Amino acid sequence: MDIDGLSALVAARYRRTMEFAEVIRRRRMVRHYTDQPLTQEVIDRVLASALRAPSAGFSQGWAFLVLTEPADRARFWPLIPTRVEQTPAMQDAPLVVVPLAHKQAYLDRYAEPDKGWEDRAEARWPAPYWYIDTGMAALMMLLTAVDEGLGACFFGIAPENLAGFHAEFAVPAEYAPIGAITVGYRAPDLPPQPDRVAQRRRPATDVFHHGQWDGARS
Repeated sequence: MDIDGLSALVAARYRRTMEFAEVIRRRRMVRHYTDQPLTQEVIDRVLASALRAPSAGFSQGWAFLVLTEPADRARFWPLIPTRVEQTPAMQDAPLVVVPLAHKQAYLDRYAEPDKGWEDRAEARWPAPYWYIDTGMAALMMLLTAVDEGLGACFFGIAPENLAGFHAEFAVPAEYAPIGAITVGYRAPDLPPQPDRVAQRRRPATDVFHHGQWDGARS
């Protein structure tokens, strides 16, 4: 490759890095949407990105309830009464996704010969990776939404509403929702991010511990 071709390659990689940095910078929880519909192509890209998330042992112990029809979304929102009361514009989002974690898929995967935890003991796991991996899949969708010029928000489903959620959408009991995601076009009168958000962001010096946890080495 000649020098011009190499320079073009480096420049392209630099541009992609800067574009990704902009996605990271712009990510925020958006709670105010228009009712403008999303194209199926956009929806497919947001959903497909979740499948690129890492998963322990490539267990892929996740599933996603996708609500795009107005009637289906209308069945969902009564299960989130606090959100409906405090931020009613969230109901205008044309896409709702509920990421579901499937613990048994991980326990079964790690009982296979190449892993060898035949007892399927949950205590072997240093952390519940079925929730962690499903959370990473959710983040992939949040970032893809930003890349598509959309807003998105992740929020929880209160424990007292989980039984109603499972019943309403016939979700098998072994699939646990970790929360829900709304995706849509930001409302033109989107409120500015409160100053307290930036003020409460912890400084890097308080978060990153290089070499060891604060303090001099012995």
